Amino acid sequence: MVLGYGDLKRGVTIELDGEPFQVEEYSHSKMQQRAPVIKLKLRNIRTGQRVDKSYQGYDVKFNMAAVKSRKTQYIYQDQDEYCFMDLETFEQYIISKEQLKDSVNFLREEAEVEVVFYDDSPITIQLSAHVNLQVTESPPGVKGDSTSGATKPAVLETGLTVQVPLFINPGEMVKIDTRSGEYLERA
Repeated sequence: MVLGYGDLKRGVTIELDGEPFQVEEYSHSKMQQRAPVIKLKLRNIRTGQRVDKSYQGYDVKFNMAAVKSRKTQYIYQDQDEYCFMDLETFEQYIISKEQLKDSVNFLREEAEVEVVFYDDSPITIQLSAHVNLQVTESPPGVKGDSTSGATKPAVLETGLTVQVPLFINPGEMVKIDTRSGEYLERA
């Protein structure tokens, strides 16, 4: 499917130079008696690399990338490979740690995630906006340190270290933002 500059919006996936890109930001401007200028902030879905592009003219066209996603469940990790099972067909997909990048910090067994496919091969996963993870290690909070909203480091079940309030103890569940990796609240 071919998209014109009027069809672009945030979240659309387009194909540039044989690679799938997702539009993160989009703006266009038109001055009198001139062709419109389109500015795009794109993220390569395979590599995660961010790119800024600008185009000028009325005849700017983009090909929509053939990206699909399927609901899966994370099953297990084998060295640097992660296995996901399709919830409808029970087919299993292996994705490398290199492809997942920082997403591995938010994966716990049996978590449901969307696996993203490009040309019928899995390339990455799409996490929900937040996940609930258990605190495994955290130093005890010192009484009297709470006047300024103090925080302390906590190690979560996936190995991720985040700053949490002093009242959080090991064994508690916390809600973590997957986009920023920050503590949100108790779960």
